[in-house]
Parts: sequence; C-alpha cells; structure tokens
Amino acid sequence: MRKHYLDNIRWMVQILVVLYHVCYMYNGLGFPATVGQITEKPFLPADLFQYAVYPWFMTVLFIVAGISARLYLDRHTGKEFLRSRTDRLMVPSTIGLLVFGFLQGYINMALSVDAFDSLANVPLPVRYLIMAVSGTGVLWFLQVLWVLSVILILVRKYEQDRLWKLGAKADTAFLIALAVPVWLMGLVLNTPVIAVYRFGLYGTVFFLGYFVFSHDEVIERMKKNVLIYVLAAVCAGIAFTAVHFGKNYADAPVNRSVFYGIFAWLGSLAVIALAAKYCDFENSFTRWMSAHSFSLYVFHYLGISAVGLYIAKPGLLGPALIYPLSLLAGLAAGYVLGEIISGLPFMRWAVLGIRKKG
Repeated sequence: MRKHYLDNIRWMVQILVVLYHVCYMYNGLGFPATVGQITEKPFLPADLFQYAVYPWFMTVLFIVAGISARLYLDRHTGKEFLRSRTDRLMVPSTIGLLVFGFLQGYINMALSVDAFDSLANVPLPVRYLIMAVSGTGVLWFLQVLWVLSVILILVRKYEQDRLWKLGAKADTAFLIALAVPVWLMGLVLNTPVIAVYRFGLYGTVFFLGYFVFSHDEVIERMKKNVLIYVLAAVCAGIAFTAVHFGKNYADAPVNRSVFYGIFAWLGSLAVIALAAKYCDFENSFTRWMSAHSFSLYVFHYLGISAVGLYIAKPGLLGPALIYPLSLLAGLAAGYVLGEIISGLPFMRWAVLGIRKKG
C-alpha cells in the first residue's frame, strides 16, 4: 500500500519552502541575490518564520527520500532505480539549467550587485554558461539527492540488508539520541562557498530514512509517542532561535552549531510522527497537490524572484502588497509553468525529468 503520509509531507513542506523563500527574498540579513528588507523596521513574523523552518524542512525531505528509495528498491532493480533518479534528479539540474534555468540565473544576477558589470568582457557563450549555473538555485537538492542515490546502490551491494534489519529496533530514546551524531555529521563534508551542499548532514539523514524510517514498526512507535517528538522539537526550536536570532542561519558558524543540528533532527522527527499519525490519507485535493509538488519546487522561486526584481526592488508597491503578491507569483509559477512545460515533449524531460506525458 502507498504510504500517503510521505506524499503529504512532500507537498506540505513544498508550501513551506515557498513561504520561506518569500520571507527570504525580503530578509534583512544581507543574503546575496535578494531584494533585502523592504519594511522600515524588520518584519519580525517573517524573520521568526525563517528560523523556525530552515534547519529542518530540507532535512525531512532527505529522510523522506531515503524512505522512498527503500520502498522503490523493494519493487525495482538497482538499474531501474538509477535510471529513474537520473531522469528525475540529474537531468533537470543539468540539462534543465541550459534550456530553462538560465532565466532564473539572469534574475539572480540582476539582483546581485555588479554581477553583469563583472562579466562585461566575458565571451557571450561563457556568459550564458555562467548564467545557467547561477540558475541552479533550489535544484541543489536534486543534485545532492542524485549523488546519495548512486552511493546507496553501492552500499546495498555490500550491506545485504544486515544494517537495515537492525534499523527496525529503533525506539524513541534511540531516535532522539541520534540528534548528537546527526549534528556531528553536519560538521563534515560541507562544500566551501556554497553552504547548501552538506553531504555529511543530508547523507546521514537520507540513509537513516532508508535504514530506519522505512520500517513500519518504527513509524508505529513514533505515532504512539508523537507528543514527545513535538515537545522536543518546540524546545529545540526555541533554543536555536533564542541563541542565533539575527545571525546568518544558512551558513557557518550557525548552521554548524549544536542548536542547529539538534533542531534540524528533532524538527524532522516531529514532522514525520505528526504526518504518519494524522496525515496518512488521500483525497482529491492531496492527490492533486502531490502530483504537482515537484513542479512547484522547481519553478516557484522564479515567480518570487521576478516579483522581487521587477516590482519590489523599484519600489512600485508597498510591503503590504509585495508579500502576498510574491507568494501568489511563487504558487502560480510552480503550477502554471508545470502544466505548460509538462505538455512540451523535450522540455518536460529536460526540465522536469518526465519521459512521457502522465
């Protein structure tokens, strides 16, 4: 039977990602390629929201990806798995950048100070490639997940389910205690300059998804103790925000801190427990949201950043309209562009990793 709570986690977290990127676009922390603060004073609700979701919302998606990988490999060969992951993950984040992602790259560069001036003497083909790479944006998730999927096939070849069977024994105390090794793994295998490529942290939680959370008995135990996970996550979130509020949460040293690592893990546990207990169902609405969650992820930031560049940055509208307009643009870009691109034979493969319509 399909585990509907996994589908629901995906699309619900995607909505949070859209909301986060709206707040991120107009933050006051000086992130590059953003408009920055558009209110006279810091917009406290938006700032608090960023700290409340950033540490865990991508972490939980990697855990879900690990669970899904196990479920897929129970019914398919490793070769089929790699082919499907290459189509769905690597193609959109490489070929897709060349045929569509350069649009996002243009906006990102236009939002950056002196980005185009620095490329004035660069040959046009090279400038185009730089622009395409600059459009990677949210597609980093697909690239990291593809690498982890390749490593998983190699691990499976030698692991032979010995470690996976041990994962079924994980109880509440063990899962909470994993916060420490998860934090420690977040200290290693981080790429310089680009802070989001965190193979230590995301690789660890991906494999925990595969080896531990893919067991029904583990999920059942989590459902029974959902309150413990929620309380632990709330406490961790308050501690993280209290200690680091006002600092750049997306880069070192904050994203290496013990408060960040523990909140990332406990927040993810709470989401999985809550979703498994209360969101393991499907109806016409959740089915539609699940079917369009990938296109929402791929395209939403284009809509948000376009509003930021062409409306917010020139000051054409006030903050009271910019925030909801940016949210609407992100949702519209995700769903409308998804429908358009999925109807174009080559583009649906290159940009969305879909070989055949439907």
